[in-house]
Amino acid sequence: MTTFQRARSEEQREIRRRAILDTAAAMLDEMSVGALSLNELSRRVGLAKSNVLRYFESREAVLLELLDRDWRQWTAALPEQLAVQVTPGAPPIRRGREFAAVLAHSFAQHRVLCDLLSAQAGVLEHNVSADVAARYKRAALDNVAALAALARQYLPELGGHADRFCAEAVMVSGAVWTHARPSAAMLEAYAADPSLAALRMDFTTTLEEMLTTLIAGTLARVEE
Repeated sequence: MTTFQRARSEEQREIRRRAILDTAAAMLDEMSVGALSLNELSRRVGLAKSNVLRYFESREAVLLELLDRDWRQWTAALPEQLAVQVTPGAPPIRRGREFAAVLAHSFAQHRVLCDLLSAQAGVLEHNVSADVAARYKRAALDNVAALAALARQYLPELGGHADRFCAEAVMVSGAVWTHARPSAAMLEAYAADPSLAALRMDFTTTLEEMLTTLIAGTLARVEE
């Protein structure tokens, strides 16, 4: 735990904000989004809860900013992966499969990002002010646009549908993450009766299949 003196300059306040975000990120390496509490975050960062609330208006505001940061970092790593995995000049369907595979495998390496995306609409966008909601949504639109630019680079056939595809891809990723991580009770039920696990999802495989289908469907719509 770090103990801070009162921040008196803008630089000191920014240090506090980064410390809060970094501490939240470290906590999410140990626990789910739902288990992260503002009380424990305050204890670990070395600030009173009331002081944490001077920098972020709620637990959800902290996590929305962390989601934006993780999302940007994830997107920044994609160009190198896509350059290696997507075959230039291949038919659109093949490039679509390769693009989907890169996204799925990359998401699988970013557990915290997936956990945050899965909680975005149902949890994180609640208990925040309109100002925080608008700031996050602008950041999310920028992040979708950055991903869409990559999609158009490798799948120019998507044209004006690239932004919609990317928004849907991110939404699907969060949904698949939720369903691919059964509760302890469900795992116990599967162990007792394996037939119940007939539709159990592997995250990477399922996401890759769904994104491939989404790309193929988008390409078909472009051709209509």
